[in-house]
Amino acid sequence: MEHGLVTDIAICIIAAWILAVLSQVARQPVLLAYLVAGFIIGPHGFEWITNIQNIRTISEIGLSLLLFMIGLEIDLKKMLSAGRVIMLTAAAQILGCVLLGWIVFGLIGPAENRLEALYLGVAAAMSSTVIIIKILYDKRELETLAGRVTLGVLVLQDIATILFLAIQPNLKNPAVGVLTLAMGKVILLVAVAFLAGRFVLPPVFKLVARLPELVLVGAVAWCFTMAGFANWLGLSTAMGALIAGVMVSTFPYTLDVVAKVTSIRDFFVTLFFVGLGMEIPMPTWSYVLWTVFFCLFLVGSRLLTVFPALYSMRQGYRISLLPAINLCQMSELSLVLLALGKANGDVSDNIIGIAAFSFALLAVDSTYAIFKNDYILQKTIPWLNKIGFRDLDQAAPTDGIGEKPKRICLLGFSWTASSLIEEISRDQSALLPDIVVVDFNPQVYEQLRKRGVQVIYGDITQRDVVHHAGVAECEIIICSLPNMVLKGADNLKMLRQLRELNLEAKIIVHAELLADIPVLYAAGASFVIAPRLLEAADLLHAIEAAEKNLLDQKRGEQLKQLEGRNEVIP
Repeated sequence: MEHGLVTDIAICIIAAWILAVLSQVARQPVLLAYLVAGFIIGPHGFEWITNIQNIRTISEIGLSLLLFMIGLEIDLKKMLSAGRVIMLTAAAQILGCVLLGWIVFGLIGPAENRLEALYLGVAAAMSSTVIIIKILYDKRELETLAGRVTLGVLVLQDIATILFLAIQPNLKNPAVGVLTLAMGKVILLVAVAFLAGRFVLPPVFKLVARLPELVLVGAVAWCFTMAGFANWLGLSTAMGALIAGVMVSTFPYTLDVVAKVTSIRDFFVTLFFVGLGMEIPMPTWSYVLWTVFFCLFLVGSRLLTVFPALYSMRQGYRISLLPAINLCQMSELSLVLLALGKANGDVSDNIIGIAAFSFALLAVDSTYAIFKNDYILQKTIPWLNKIGFRDLDQAAPTDGIGEKPKRICLLGFSWTASSLIEEISRDQSALLPDIVVVDFNPQVYEQLRKRGVQVIYGDITQRDVVHHAGVAECEIIICSLPNMVLKGADNLKMLRQLRELNLEAKIIVHAELLADIPVLYAAGASFVIAPRLLEAADLLHAIEAAEKNLLDQKRGEQLKQLEGRNEVIP
């Protein structure tokens, strides 16, 4: 059914909005709704839109804005400061998945040639930053070690995407000279973007900072300037937009630019994914089987590349397995890369359809997997032990655990416990030999051992672990972790378990809600710490100091207190 451009856009937006509302009710990714909307209204669905060229042209604008926004959100400092564990894990995951995908898809299918197999391998190697960060943020796991490893791998996947975009236009003729010329063009593009971002853009944005509409126009102009320059060099316009975003990501105006560009980006990006959905063919048994095969390959490749890499660096079961589970989905950028490959004549409609179905299936399944990653971990541990793997508590020296019971037991080690150990080291170092720490963070494990503090690797929510730690003989037991950090337990459950093991110990636990304090006392707590009360008192002192113009003095006292501190968790 032929319509004018405005009518086609209206049908796309209305269909996308209706499906997006339904997806929110069902708690599914909104991008999945856009793909479904495109399929329904497209030539393979109800045929409300049969000529998708108009939508495709506009959606290319959305693609540039999408990659520009992704570039804005890439933190260069985090990329440059990525630790050895993250760097090696990301290298193993990205290179391993691409190589495995190239071999498997080239030998078995569904790729028609080795070039398509390479595209599928790259697509399978990338994970969804949007889905992962959203779920880890909701679970409050972004700041955990597993969360930081996951986020670090995602950042380095973005770097790999940039490199692939650099050579993508020349993959049909991968001669050394051609690829060298392509890399030279990339270097020129980055150099121009860097010089403009360093010397030209800061004064320009500073000049128009007080005029919001000019900030918006300036950001979009910069995005499409670099996209056009990349196109002139014979590179991907998407790569130019991505680099444009990266180069201004450190500007003080970045948040303002993001806020301004987001609204128009969402409109065009919606059209991009709806347009992509229109290209999804009607599913057949062949599509279903290849989709299942692709999804199984992606999940298997994550486990085969991420878990061994982290395990070999002595990160333990938890930190080795959780990032592998977290990364088990397909990136939105994978669909973008395949769409670019199709535009370049490298990828067929068949591959686009399989990738879109796989993205949808993995987006749903991986959401539940990440939410249940602790449950999956607990169910997997016995199988890992049967195979012959050993966790840190089984493979590492025990440092004399069990020879002499400790007086003080710290269950869980986070910021509060880190500061407590530092205070003890400074003021009452004689207490250190009397302390045992129980935690499953391998970095904490190594750091505390170096400081001479006895530490037991394990999950404090497991009864066998705390019993093995000797809590039955401890005089003081402290759990400083809030309920949101404890997985599969809370402070009340921990307290009752500890009281069963030790009736005489003085037990100190954490409370987030004031209403929980009487309940914890009734359950046998000797004392309950409520950090919000301490913070409130500190804030009140700050207000009093501000009224007396003594904030400089108070700040000086605080800075003096920080001098020379060398905490396990900075």
